Amino acid sequence: MDVATLAAQFQTHFNAKPGFIVRAPGRVNLIGEHTDYNDGFVLPMAIDRAVWIALRPRTDSTARIVSLDIPSRLEPGPGSESSFELHSLIRDKGWLEYPKGIADALMKAGYDLKGFDAVMTGDVPRGAGLSSSAAVELAVARAFACSSNFEWDAATMAKLAQQAENEWVGVKSGIMDQMASAASREGHALFLDCRSLEFQHVPLPDGVSVVVLDTSTRRGLVDSAYNERRSQCEEAARWFGVKALRDVGIKEIRDWRLGGGLSEVAFKRARHVVTENARVLEAVEAMKAGNIKRLGELFDAGHDSLRDDFEVTNDALNIIVSRARDQEGCYGARMTGAGFGGCAVALVEEEKVTAFTKALSAAYRQRSGFEAGVYVCKAGAGAGVIPMD
Repeated sequence: MDVATLAAQFQTHFNAKPGFIVRAPGRVNLIGEHTDYNDGFVLPMAIDRAVWIALRPRTDSTARIVSLDIPSRLEPGPGSESSFELHSLIRDKGWLEYPKGIADALMKAGYDLKGFDAVMTGDVPRGAGLSSSAAVELAVARAFACSSNFEWDAATMAKLAQQAENEWVGVKSGIMDQMASAASREGHALFLDCRSLEFQHVPLPDGVSVVVLDTSTRRGLVDSAYNERRSQCEEAARWFGVKALRDVGIKEIRDWRLGGGLSEVAFKRARHVVTENARVLEAVEAMKAGNIKRLGELFDAGHDSLRDDFEVTNDALNIIVSRARDQEGCYGARMTGAGFGGCAVALVEEEKVTAFTKALSAAYRQRSGFEAGVYVCKAGAGAGVIPMD
């Protein structure tokens, strides 16, 4: 994003210069899918696509936001203004619920908020499994930190953003997306324990590129089977007598037999989570050792488990993963995000990325009829701020 261009847009809309520009990135999850809300392990990385907000603090409790990408409910096109009062928040529908949810969560946590005027834009594809919603949440949280002058703590803000999405927006998301957007380091993946919120920054191996493959199919998270999968995981945890599936071991999964009150469907959901946690731990060791071949094999195994046991892929995801694996230089590929559409992620030999992109795009188009979006991603930093005054 060109900071000068965003500042000029702010000047156009509000006839003043912004005091701050904040950004928060999207993320791609390398491995560890549907483990976060089971207190498990994940390995995401922030990407070099983000949500940007130019803002100027106000002295009252009004938040005015101009989205350059999304129309308001009251006006027909992007670039129109939406607003809300911090002390009289009302639930509605649309993108503004994410900023309102952040305001609600911050105030419930005791933060004394001041409003702001803001212009927001971003280049994280929506509905693609790259956490555009978490990027909005953390960017808005950063904006409130600037307007209200409170100290930024990445883990605290991530938890409040998750609370906003769970309680205000109504999506039972885990903590991974928000932590990746808040706490990532450039050039590294974020190995996160979703129970303790302890994390490590793990360097990406040399000689390999992370390539995001957008199927051009979308899912509606609130209305999808996401919440059903979470309920099935909770059912399985109760059956095993544990707080969360994080506490179930591989041996217990192997010893399971049909009957005894746990449905086969719930067992399959549990088997995915337990084996996926093991894959994350092994993936971290593979990255530290620079073992790209093994990391790619873990990608492949993770996708197969998401397809067969967790059942959250669709035809487009399976096709794009299969075609990616066929290409020279691809170490492994898997769906990423909640599933039911959106994106896959591939590990590709750095020198062969251009040829991979061209061949994969043609093969996917021929097989699916869709155009693939292919993004070679760099591991970016977490949410940050640029003072302007």
